[in-house]
Amino acid sequence: MRSRQYGPDLTPPWKKKNPAPEVAAEPGLVVEEAVTGFCGAVVRCEKTAQGLTVTLEDRFGKLRVFPMEPRGFLLEGRTVTLVRPQGRSADRSGPARTASGSIAVRGARARVARAGRVYVEGRHDAELVERVWGDDLRIEGVVVEYLEGIDDLPSIVKAFDPGPDARLGVLVDHLVPGSKESRIAAQVTGDHVLVVGHPYIDVWEAVKPSSVGIRSWPHVPRGQDWKKGVCRALGWPEDTPAAWRRILASVSSYRDLEPALLGRVEELIDFVTAPE
Repeated sequence: MRSRQYGPDLTPPWKKKNPAPEVAAEPGLVVEEAVTGFCGAVVRCEKTAQGLTVTLEDRFGKLRVFPMEPRGFLLEGRTVTLVRPQGRSADRSGPARTASGSIAVRGARARVARAGRVYVEGRHDAELVERVWGDDLRIEGVVVEYLEGIDDLPSIVKAFDPGPDARLGVLVDHLVPGSKESRIAAQVTGDHVLVVGHPYIDVWEAVKPSSVGIRSWPHVPRGQDWKKGVCRALGWPEDTPAAWRRILASVSSYRDLEPALLGRVEELIDFVTAPE
């Protein structure tokens, strides 16, 4: 007996897999190849004897070529099907994008600030977030404020009085299990408060060493001022403001930042702007 609801295909509708959405493989688009886990930015698409291929470049400059079909790719954690961009200029240009990689909205005006906020620990964190996500934040009406540390975070959250229409997101440095930061975060996290963090001692380390022009961020022994220790190890003058200006100047887009920071900031923006 055949159900009229299903027609000749007897698979119930709720069991059918939806096809992965198609995304144009525009230069600069960052994706992860699902089988190998290789993550990189699209460099080019081309037609070969084996079919369409896409070349990805990872953060170390390594290039790998993958067939566009039937391979699966992940974009921001979601499975997509890459397709070749249309037009002769597809290899050179695509939709204008912001420094965070979002599609730029031409002529958009800044939205009136939301009641919700994103708090970060210090001035350097705030300047780095502004540099990469500034356009997105203005369109979404999200204000970023810095705290000068999180020791007083519980009282700050209480004074803010977060609610359904005033969510609070907090970005914390060195948020690792068992740390002071993790204990403070546990005190304030709730339905309307999201605390996330990166594993680095300071947000300086969230900038890729290759972007700054160094091999790696140096190890600074415990008990020493970390930023001054970094300057000494790199042979820079022990001038923290000057060192930060040098680091910040090396950042032009999300490609200059480590994924551990990228994902957390995106998560906070989504949380603060999500409809109730």
